[in-house]
Amino acid sequence: MPKIDLEAIEQINRTGYPAPFDRGVQGRWYRRLAPAGGLTAFGVSQVVLKPGAWSSQRHWHAGEDEFLVMVSGEAVLVDDQGEHVLRPGDCAAFPMNDGNGHHVQNRGDIDCAFVVVGAGTNLGGDYPDIDLRFTAEGGYVHNDGRPYPTKRVP
Repeated sequence: MPKIDLEAIEQINRTGYPAPFDRGVQGRWYRRLAPAGGLTAFGVSQVVLKPGAWSSQRHWHAGEDEFLVMVSGEAVLVDDQGEHVLRPGDCAAFPMNDGNGHHVQNRGDIDCAFVVVGAGTNLGGDYPDIDLRFTAEGGYVHNDGRPYPTKRVP
């Protein structure tokens, strides 16, 4: 049956971000939906942010398109153009290699949730606000290329 039982999918709260960059995502919980549905051409995740949590560090992907649909609660999308309130039904699109660093913050008092879809090739990307980049091999490096000891969490 094509309907996916969300409760049967593990809700994960982990990151490969090296300290101190891991702190902002401590209240981020996500479920990987694509594997549960047998999808292999793109990724789909349900993300829940507890009050005060971020979706990620502000980033952009060199080889992956991202599309977000806000499902519940309220959040603030922070990107290169500023801050944008997201409410249920609002959508945001991030074309690959556009250099527009973005993330979502829950600044409210209740959980918020969104679904994010991604497709493309992992060519790496950048976190423009901090000394961190991610590589096609799944690692993290400093802006000068020195590796961090942690790996990205799939």
